[in-house]
Amino acid sequence: MSSLPDELKHLKCFHGHLGPYAVIGYRMGLIARQRFPERIYAILHSGTRRPLSCLADGVQLSSCCTLGKGNIVLREGGEASAEFSDGAGHLSISLLPEVRERIEAETTRATEETISLELYRTPDSELFIISEGTAAPFSK
Repeated sequence: MSSLPDELKHLKCFHGHLGPYAVIGYRMGLIARQRFPERIYAILHSGTRRPLSCLADGVQLSSCCTLGKGNIVLREGGEASAEFSDGAGHLSISLLPEVRERIEAETTRATEETISLELYRTPDSELFIISEGTAAPFSK
């Protein structure tokens, strides 16, 4: 798909292909980085099984949380959700169940880029449940 925005071209290059969960992770990381522009930590509840684990690559690319820096943790759980913190504030982002159901039902190799582009363009309120707090506990 040649009409991808530059951000999605970079994500595709980084991840190896452009799938919906990588885009969802990218979007989660963007939201978190806006909330925590300086210091940021992430816990992903996706687990390590594909395709849900692809969230991790999207989050790493957009949030600047990386395995190398040790400010991101993958937890088993099979959930399309993540928590972010700067050490004082807390942000929880979960994919709406109906969006996950659509991804699971409609995504094939032939449709993944089209669905990914649609998800990239969808407003946050139509993708996520977002909750914020201050001084919530946050541990690796």
